[in-house]
Amino acid sequence: MTKKKLVEEGSARVRKELAPHYYIDKVEAGCDEAGRGCLAGSVYAAAVILPPDYDNPLLNDSKQLTEHRRYALREQIEHDAVAWAVGVVTPEEIDKINILHASFLAMHRALDQLKVRPEALLIDGNRFDPYPGGQPYTCIVHGDARYQSIAAASILAKTFRDDYMNRLAEDYPMYGWSRNKGYPTKEHREAIRRYGLSPYHRKTFNLLGDRQLELDFGD
Repeated sequence: MTKKKLVEEGSARVRKELAPHYYIDKVEAGCDEAGRGCLAGSVYAAAVILPPDYDNPLLNDSKQLTEHRRYALREQIEHDAVAWAVGVVTPEEIDKINILHASFLAMHRALDQLKVRPEALLIDGNRFDPYPGGQPYTCIVHGDARYQSIAAASILAKTFRDDYMNRLAEDYPMYGWSRNKGYPTKEHREAIRRYGLSPYHRKTFNLLGDRQLELDFGD
C-alpha cells in the first residue's frame, strides 16, 4: 500500500473538528435549512445559539450523520443551546416567492422565535436575504461542515422536517414520503404520474422531470 493511500484512508476515518465560532465576542446564531430541493412539503430552517465555550466533537453536517445519531444530537442541542428555534415556509408560499427566498424566510422565522437576540448570523450557503433585525451576517459555503452552530441548525432543521414528512406520509402513503422525505426520487415521481398531486406538492417545481408537460395541475 502506498503512502498516499495510507493518508487517504486515515483522513476518511478522522473527521475534521468544526470551529466553535466565527465571530469574536459576539452572540452568533447559526442558520441552515432542510428540504430546499424537495418536490413536496414545507421548507424548514433552524437557528441555533450555542454557549461561547461550547464544543461538541460529534456535531457535523446532518447529511453525514445516521438517522439515529441525528436524533440523539437533536436532544443534546435542545438541552445545551442558549437558544434555538425552527421556522417553516409552506408549499403555497414557496410557489409564490420561489424556493430560494422561501429558504431565507424560513431562517428569518426561526430567528424571530429565538429567546436570545443574536448579534451576528452565520448562514450556510453563499446567499442570504438580510434579516430585518439588521444583524451582520456571513454566508459560508458548506458551513454545516465547518461551524458547530450551523451544523446544529442543520440537524434541527433536518429532523423536524423529517418528522413533518413522516406525519404527511400517514395520509399520503402512495408517495413514499416516509422514505424519500419529498425529494425527487424515481419512486416519488412515478407516484405523481400515477396518482397526481397532493395538496403539499410544489407546483412551480419540475415534478415529473423530462415529462413535466404531461402533468395536469387541475387548476
